[in-house]
Amino acid sequence: MTDTIEFIDLKAQYRSLKPAIDARIASVLDHGRYIMGPEIGELEARLAAYVDVDHCISVASGTEALLIALMALGVGPGDEVITTPFTFAATAEMIALVGATPVFVDIDLADCNIDATLIEAAITPATKAIMPVSLYGQCADMDAINSIAARHGITVIEDAAQSFGATYKGRRSCGVSTIGCTSFFPSKPLGCYGDGGAIFTTDADLAQAMREIRVHGQSKRYQHDRVGVGGRLDTLQAAILLAKLDTFDEEVAARVAIGDRYVAMLANMPGLETIRVADNRTSVWGQFTICSDRRETVVSALKEAGIPTAVHYPIPLHHQRAYATTSRQAGSLAKSERAAEQVLSLPMHPYLSAEMQFRVVEKIRSCMS
Repeated sequence: MTDTIEFIDLKAQYRSLKPAIDARIASVLDHGRYIMGPEIGELEARLAAYVDVDHCISVASGTEALLIALMALGVGPGDEVITTPFTFAATAEMIALVGATPVFVDIDLADCNIDATLIEAAITPATKAIMPVSLYGQCADMDAINSIAARHGITVIEDAAQSFGATYKGRRSCGVSTIGCTSFFPSKPLGCYGDGGAIFTTDADLAQAMREIRVHGQSKRYQHDRVGVGGRLDTLQAAILLAKLDTFDEEVAARVAIGDRYVAMLANMPGLETIRVADNRTSVWGQFTICSDRRETVVSALKEAGIPTAVHYPIPLHHQRAYATTSRQAGSLAKSERAAEQVLSLPMHPYLSAEMQFRVVEKIRSCMS
């Protein structure tokens, strides 16, 4: 029987890591400290060392990470935050939730990340932050973005929900701007078994503010010095992440190899392009995404063969009802609109075999010819 191709194979990962994951979970069940147990501090120390920053603040989700970062910066009504419309809604959602205005700047179709050359023109006296999204597992042009932000005295928050483990000029995603936020949603490159996330910074004052905000603004028990949220990562999820961290480098290497193989196998295929990884960056391929104006043909052919696909993302945020009147468009967003019509994500995970990739690519080739 032919092996089933999974879009993301969490079951295969669990089978590989089962003894370590089970032991970590059992340890939490034994000590019973389900909220802010010892695994939280251990995880934060290991993650901070991995990213090479001074502070890691674990939180309840990647969405919560963005919210807490914005709150720590004091972003609120009357402020603007520049970001991309070609991303999951959480990016703009948190900007709007604090009362600020998302300002949408178009993308570069080579990698579907925000086009850094368009950002400066979108800055106004109300601009408080820039929030680039490291889409599909690759950082945007962070040096260019940081340089623009520094000239205007504004802060950069990297939305690195899909890119934990990737590098930009030798530095790790989440450590390439003032604040980095990531997600540990199960399907992410480093995922737990529920919701989870983390915030990274080398700014001690911001780190302290974010630690307080995640526990209802408490500087110590029952002393609330600022408005906060209930945003803690639970101990069981931290335990699972600690077990997965032990083999994360190997999984990142596998993702890079699988991505390289896809790129080579799909090269020069008429009517199809792959996302380009810049020479000074690496991608962890949070999704392996192709672009084609024959997307529905490809989807149908793969579905008929039992091969799953997904579209990340079919409707750009400036066309979403929730942001139609709460956002501002900075120039044309035609490239974001084009990407929404053409992108298609293929099966991608560290346990995807070369034979499985060959089946995926051959089915695409047959329907494109």
